[in-house]
Amino acid sequence: MNHRLALLSIVLLASGCTVGPNYKRPIVAVPGSYRGMILEQTTQTQIASLGDQKWWEIFQDEQLRALIRTALQQNYDLRIAASRVLEAQAQVGMTRSDQFPSLSGGAGIADLRSAQSKFLPAFETSTGQVNLSAAWELDFWGKFRRATEAARANLLASEWARQEVVSVLVANVAAAYFQLRALDLQLEISKRTLVSRQESLRLTRMLADGGSTSLLDVRQAEQLVFTASAEIPALEQQIEQQENFLSVLLGQNPTNVPRGQALADQPHPPEVPPGLPSALLERRPDIREAEAQLIAANAQIGVARAAYFPEISLNGNGGFESSALSGLFSGPAGAWSFGASLTEPIFTAGRLRSGVRLAEARQETAVLLYQQSIQAAFHSVSDALVAYRKTSEFRVQQESLSQSAQDAARLSHIRYTGGATGYLEVLTNETNAFSAELGLVQARLNELSALVQLYEALGGGWQQ
Repeated sequence: MNHRLALLSIVLLASGCTVGPNYKRPIVAVPGSYRGMILEQTTQTQIASLGDQKWWEIFQDEQLRALIRTALQQNYDLRIAASRVLEAQAQVGMTRSDQFPSLSGGAGIADLRSAQSKFLPAFETSTGQVNLSAAWELDFWGKFRRATEAARANLLASEWARQEVVSVLVANVAAAYFQLRALDLQLEISKRTLVSRQESLRLTRMLADGGSTSLLDVRQAEQLVFTASAEIPALEQQIEQQENFLSVLLGQNPTNVPRGQALADQPHPPEVPPGLPSALLERRPDIREAEAQLIAANAQIGVARAAYFPEISLNGNGGFESSALSGLFSGPAGAWSFGASLTEPIFTAGRLRSGVRLAEARQETAVLLYQQSIQAAFHSVSDALVAYRKTSEFRVQQESLSQSAQDAARLSHIRYTGGATGYLEVLTNETNAFSAELGLVQARLNELSALVQLYEALGGGWQQ
């Protein structure tokens, strides 16, 4: 009967209570719709979101997909984030072990000999001992359970941090690849323009040699050639540096980067569904990470408050000790002990109170960081929505501008060849056409970059 009462007492002490506040998600202001949505998206309930799609569904270029897969395997930032998850897993195991008894055992043997002296006879003695000890600090106030709760929340935060690295990495690789293809296209345009202008310069020199035009026209034609020629080494430098940057994202030493579809052939939707604003809180990994850190900070308040209450410990020790190894495990050689202790803090000079205040202040900071991350998320989505819409509109106008400038350059050449105008008109229109064509490349790049930015802002890219 006494054994049953003792066992029941231990169970009750072990179950105990848990001090400290239980976690409740803070109230946050979630808008009914994203600022920057077009009227059709605002009036419709958009359940599906661009952020819900897998990254290989968004980026259709097979070569870009291959680069992203390589980055997800080799990128050092992602591998570091994964190792931090392993650290957090180990920390959970270490913290959780405090809830259970610890058991240790030992054994030893000693042999003591003394030669005969004038005062003492010779003697020899041997001692052997085997013992097993156990200790258990009962988690009556929930200190260890709260600490384990915090450790598990930190593990979750590290996992969401890894997912955030994945999302950023996918976006960075895609943006860098589109930038590389834009530079490739600009280089192609510059080389094509250079060949055309060199031919124009050759014809102008022939006309000047024949007396049909002046040396001024030759000098103006040379300016067009030199302008296009100067663009080429600058673009080649940027291309190589962009390849180096992209190689680092892939976790490789700087090397050549294979290409896929041209910039103008990259598919992208005319409109994108942003989805429900409330769903962003569950989709964005940085918001989920901030909430997990808040859960951990909330649990630490319980750990700090538990320090006010007594520490209740059980300990026991048992074993055998004998001067003869043959009788080590006999009845008279056995010994055991069992005890319990209670320690209550009496005076700590305000240390415990300050510890609770520190935990509460950290929890309040975590709340603010969580709310701030949500506000920043809506900000980035709204910016990306308006950027994608306006860059698309700008690209359409830039296409019209480029076509008009190209046609003006063609007509000016016809007028110059027919003697209806001077070469200054050709110079002006050629310069405008070249700038407009390069501007169209930049407009297409800006549109694709805005799509990448919007996809990342909506919490896409980490879903595997």
